[in-house]
Amino acid sequence: MPTRYSLFVVFLVAICASNLVVAQNIAGTLESKILALERKWNDAYQRSDITQMDSLLADDFIITIEDGSTYSKNGYIARNGNTTVHVETSDMSDLRVRTHGNTAVVTGAYHEKGTENGKSYDYRDRFTDVWVNTNGKWQVLASHYSLRSSQ
Repeated sequence: MPTRYSLFVVFLVAICASNLVVAQNIAGTLESKILALERKWNDAYQRSDITQMDSLLADDFIITIEDGSTYSKNGYIARNGNTTVHVETSDMSDLRVRTHGNTAVVTGAYHEKGTENGKSYDYRDRFTDVWVNTNGKWQVLASHYSLRSSQ
């Protein structure tokens, strides 16, 4: 009887471990997908690719930028279509993804350098992006940027 019990316990532990590995792989795959979408959005922003940004942003998207201004999807896209802004550097780092069902939250550091109306600028921010999966499509619902305390 103890041998049967031991085998049963080993069997249960093996099933639980395999379920954990599968769950971790699924979470890792989702995190990779969200990070790829973040990079896609960042690239679209840097190139002023309005069509790509439109597909990545939810219709009720809202962004809060460093000075506290907020923009809807249309306002953000119009702002990024501004031909007086030339983004030279648009880098993300220290990225972390947390997933909760159909929601993913990405936090990280952001560095942007460029010119606006002929004047140079150089921002180093922290950001939080909220992605939602609606009908199988991941889109950014909200974004918040703030200057690091050293600026």
